[in-house]
Amino acid sequence: MKRGTGRSGSSAAPNSVDVARLAGVSQKTVSRVFNEEPYVSAEARRRVLEAAEQLGYRRNNAARALASGRTRSIGVITLGTALYGPASLLMGVERVVRDTGYALRVVNTVEGDPGGLAGAVDSLLDQGVDGIVISEPIDEQGGGEAEPLRVDVPVLVIGAPPPPLSSPAVLTAGRGADLMAGAATEHLLGLGHVTVHHLAGPQRWFAAQDRLEGWRTTLTSHGRDVPPVVEGDWSAASGYAAGREFARIPDVTAVFAANDDMAIGLIRALAEAGRHVPDDVAVVGFDDIPVAAYVTPPLTTVRQPFDAVAHEGLERLVHAIENPGAAPLPTSAPPIDLIVRASTAPPHSTTTSLPPSPSLPGEGPRS
Repeated sequence: MKRGTGRSGSSAAPNSVDVARLAGVSQKTVSRVFNEEPYVSAEARRRVLEAAEQLGYRRNNAARALASGRTRSIGVITLGTALYGPASLLMGVERVVRDTGYALRVVNTVEGDPGGLAGAVDSLLDQGVDGIVISEPIDEQGGGEAEPLRVDVPVLVIGAPPPPLSSPAVLTAGRGADLMAGAATEHLLGLGHVTVHHLAGPQRWFAAQDRLEGWRTTLTSHGRDVPPVVEGDWSAASGYAAGREFARIPDVTAVFAANDDMAIGLIRALAEAGRHVPDDVAVVGFDDIPVAAYVTPPLTTVRQPFDAVAHEGLERLVHAIENPGAAPLPTSAPPIDLIVRASTAPPHSTTTSLPPSPSLPGEGPRS
């Protein structure tokens, strides 16, 4: 994806005057080309399009539509997946955008496409959106350097570190999975478990990275051993496969799974191997999917605040759209909502004299 510079090599967005100068034509000719009007030679059209591509020029449809330069629309870039977390977050964003009076335009990306984000940004900017929400949960660059994106509207990035961006405002929301994972780990340590094993999500996902980091940091801060990580793919099937692996390790008494689906598969495999939950192994999940309260045993889990994240993030984005140059609205720490159910309990027998870690403030009793 080419990224040019504007007038005199500056970082300002190029305009039709810059295109006309580089193409050696009049500004009226540039206008005719992009409005698909007649009476433009094929050679002039070619030079205009090549100059626009070289400069990274994009026609501002919003400015053409309204004198204010706004279409009162917000674009959302999200991974095309039915997984509970991304789908629930998109629903939350849709509700909030509707309440703000803005129209919503959604572009889905595909896992495994390194250029998907850049293409989605281009698509939304070509539609003249006033702001963009990036809810792209996967590191498609694999930690490598990505080509910077120039975006001339405010951008909100949810649940991930911002990609390289040049934008009037880059806002973030929804980074708190490490704290929530820490709370889940604290809960198990507080029950008296010597350490906590982790069934991680795929590490290309930022959420999986954050949850692993929160688990590891909490164990380290309490001076506990950090066991080897078992990685799943978010599915119950991968949780089941991990459960068969954990069942062969006698000293596993507690497992924190990075999502509820994997936790449910894990519990099934443990039960089949004769390891009872929670008497032999305590299990905590993440998300609080609707079925979590109705499995056997009911699953202790961390509830994600999808609606709260969407509401605060969109409020900050709309403020940036409607108040160019103003200081961003402040952010707040995401709530940590540990739902304690019957899948966690103290270890059946303790093989060490280590005292249990303190319980979390306000932690409720098991149901």
